[in-house]
Amino acid sequence: MIPSKQPWLLGSSGCYDCCVRCLGGIPYVSLVATLLCFTGVALFCGCGHVALSETEKLVEMYFAHNHQDYVTLADFVQYFQYVIYGLASFFFLYCILLLAEGFYTTSAVKQTYGEFRSTGCGRCVSTTFVVATFILTLIWLVVFAFTAVPVYFLYNMSFTCHTINLLAETSSSLTQHGWVCIDARQYGLLPWNATPGKVCGMTLVAICKTKQFFLTYDLYIAAFAGAGITLLALFVYVIATTYNFAVMRFMGRKSMTTR
Repeated sequence: MIPSKQPWLLGSSGCYDCCVRCLGGIPYVSLVATLLCFTGVALFCGCGHVALSETEKLVEMYFAHNHQDYVTLADFVQYFQYVIYGLASFFFLYCILLLAEGFYTTSAVKQTYGEFRSTGCGRCVSTTFVVATFILTLIWLVVFAFTAVPVYFLYNMSFTCHTINLLAETSSSLTQHGWVCIDARQYGLLPWNATPGKVCGMTLVAICKTKQFFLTYDLYIAAFAGAGITLLALFVYVIATTYNFAVMRFMGRKSMTTR
């Protein structure tokens, strides 16, 4: 039998209680949302940056012979790549702020550090985070939908190549599959006066077999997935910040009634 009162046993019990209190003070929902946000933003920014460069090369090589036809696309790619740098920095700082706000408003902090008092400044900060995160979620929903456009374009391109291959196997006549085309002008990538603006037949099949096409397609899928993960993280942040705001309001009223 071990004696009930031993100095080493009391010391270990105190360390255990301290660890339990520290673990209880971690905002796990905000922590999971932060990890999701970092992962999603890294995928979106990293893969999107390279995919835009590959798209410009793909359009230049096969869909437009004149530089003036795709100069607008080239400028958009360049500007959006700078926007990606800003997005990565902004989300990193904003997620750190939301995580810190989660630590501050976790209910377990009251048990660790004593009486919890909600100040007017604290409630104002929580309200700001709720509104800002909600607006950011709506904006990112538009970004998520916009990211689906290149995936849809490349999917149609791949499906069209598959259709041409089926027609080529069933008929040896070029007229059977020569009219099957993919037009970049229909998706807004090029102006309507761009030449040729579209690629047809076996030329399109040859493009679909290149490593550049597969690389661009995979990068856009990864960027689309990253945007979806980031959107999920923002939804979780909305739930977490709303809950934190409710805790601040409840604790504020409770502290006023106990005075």
